Parts: sequence; C-alpha cells; structure tokens
Amino acid sequence: MTDELSIRVERSFTAISPESWSRLSGTSKEGKALAYNPFLSHAFLSALEDSGSATTQTGWLGHHLLLETDRGELIGALPGYLKNHSQGEYVFDHGWADAFERAGGRYYPKLQCSIPFTPATGPRLLVAEGLERRPIQNAIAEGLKEVVRRLGVSSAHVTFVPEDEIGVFETDGYLHRTDQQFHFINEGYANHEEFLETLASRKRKALRKERRTALQNSISIDWLTGSDLTERIWDQFFAFYMDTGGRKWGRPYLTRKFYSLIGERMPEDVLLVMAKRNGRYIAGAINFIGGDTLYGRHWGCVEDHPFLHFEVCYHQAIDFALAKGLKRVEAGAQGEHKLARGYLPVTTHSAHYVAHAGLRRAIADYLKREREDVEHMNEILAEHSPFRKGERRQED
Repeated sequence: MTDELSIRVERSFTAISPESWSRLSGTSKEGKALAYNPFLSHAFLSALEDSGSATTQTGWLGHHLLLETDRGELIGALPGYLKNHSQGEYVFDHGWADAFERAGGRYYPKLQCSIPFTPATGPRLLVAEGLERRPIQNAIAEGLKEVVRRLGVSSAHVTFVPEDEIGVFETDGYLHRTDQQFHFINEGYANHEEFLETLASRKRKALRKERRTALQNSISIDWLTGSDLTERIWDQFFAFYMDTGGRKWGRPYLTRKFYSLIGERMPEDVLLVMAKRNGRYIAGAINFIGGDTLYGRHWGCVEDHPFLHFEVCYHQAIDFALAKGLKRVEAGAQGEHKLARGYLPVTTHSAHYVAHAGLRRAIADYLKREREDVEHMNEILAEHSPFRKGERRQED
C-alpha cells in the first residue's frame, strides 16, 4: 500500500458511515476473513451511543481510532472511549488506579478500547477486508500510543483481545494480561443428549435432574428472535434486567432505549431465552448470535425457582448452539459454577499501554505473577471438568 496513512479520533460513532465500517473484518455478516462478531457491528456500537448507555454523561466519551488513507478511505479501526472511571469493563484495574493516585499520579482519564459493558473476546485491531493485516494492525497499535501521548492520559487498555492479536501489542511495548472465562465448545454434537453422553455418569445424572427441577411448577421456555422482539417483550425483559442489575451493580448500565434500538437494527442477531409460568414471562436471558458463537450476556427474573438461572442461561444456550450449528457458547465473565455444566476454562487476554515508567514496571511485575496464577488455576479446573477422561481437552 503506497497511500499515506493517518490516525484520526472520532468522538461520535454515529458519524462513522455504516458502509465504511462494515468493510472491516468481523463487523458484518458479509465479511469473509473473520467470523461475524455482533458486538463489533455498526448497529450495536451506535445503539450504545444513541440510547444514552455509553456517552459522555455515563463516563464513556467516544475516542474511536480510525486509520485512513490520504483519500479518506477507512482501512483500520479500534473502538475506544475516554473514561474517568473503571466501571462496566470486567477487567479490573481499580488497584492500579488507587496505587498510582496514592503515589501522587493521576490515573484518570484513561483510554478504554473495548465494547462497553461486554466481556466478550473479539477483534480489536480491525482491518478492511482484502488488505494485509499485520502492517495495519501495527499502525493502529502504534497510533494508540501516540493518542495517549497527545491527550496526556495515563494509559490505554485494550480488553478481551483475541490471542492472535496479543503479539502485535506485545511487540509494540504493551503489557499482556490474562484472565479466565468458561466457554462451551461444540464438538459436533447432534443434540444435548449426545453432549451429555460425554460426561461422567454422576455428572450426567445430576444435570438431567437439574433441568427437570428447573422446569417444575409448569415452567416452559421460549426462544424469541427477529420479529418476536416486540416492544412489549422488551418491556418485560427490561424489568428482569433492572431487578437483577439493580441488585448486582447498584445502577444498571443499559437504558431501556438500547433494547428498542437493537430490536430495530439487529433483531436477527438477538436471542431472548424467556421462561414462562401461568401465562406470563418470569425470567429471561439475552444472547447475541455471531457467525460461529452464541454470546450470553445478562439475565433477570421476577420469580425465584431452583436451577432456573442455570437452565435459562447455560443449558438453553447449549441447546440453541447445537440446533444452529454454532461452534461455541461464551457465557460471560467469571463463574466457576459453569464448569459443572460443560463450560471449560478458557484464557482471555488484554493489552495495556502505561505511559509512566514507574507504574509500568510495577504493573509488569504484577502481571507476570497473575499470568502464572491464571494458567495454574485453569489447569486445576480442567482436571475437575465433568467430562469423562480423554473426552475433552482444555481450551486456551
């Protein structure tokens, strides 16, 4: 490529044209290079902003890095936000902020390069289809460091990065952090029963009993997607979200308008798993459907029933993935209880550029020990998976 390239920061995602954005790998169902990731779609990212969920008022000021040619053609990008807090990220750096500020530094604002409120791995160094990836990825990673220097902020944090992008960041001087999630991997099972046959007998019996118990009291399950997602359905689901989110976080992150917008802009990419009793919905979980992955996000309920959370969030997600031929279910952040339900420990990755040399050294030392701890814990958990010996391997 002979064009002159430059990095531009765009504060409003809606100012980026859907057509140019959709030419970046992974952002559209039309793409070939990478499987479609719904969280990277123009529909999802613009809905976060347009709904008032991720805005200056909530502490998420758009700072999206756009790599453009001298003709104004978008060939690379990195979604980003200037933040004055560390809420809604799922990769926790509060301890770093506290230590730096006790030492007289100023940690906030910082640059957060991620999908707001979404602990799901996906491409971060976005490259236009048909172009050589590595040079453009390198240019974006280097450009992010320049933006940090230009703004005078403490750091940039690129979270839930695919493993194949981490090397780009490490080569450019970023610190590598790991953590753990639990994912279900579809080995080509015809149905849930065939999957259960790979489990140890005692685990298999326990899960069958758990599923029966969850659906006692005349509870039934509906899968809602596409045109099923009416405003009345969203009202009901939002009530679940507000109840659980209010108790879990104190202040739920997403607005009611957000659900209307994704129902309007990307209805075929959304799956609601809804539990019904006595003619009304009492619980539900929202999932997003990618090219090869089902992404479980959050759930809520207005009635408590034994094991209903596990049925709605985990077992039904597996059922849907098997029915649609999806390769994987990512069930969100943390949760060792997922292991017993067939979700294996998986290492997640993030990259961090810290401008202050002293803080960078201290964090680097900490992260070396943390990576060793994560690897060790994954090995221990894999040994306690519900699968029969030799049936499954640990996912990295």
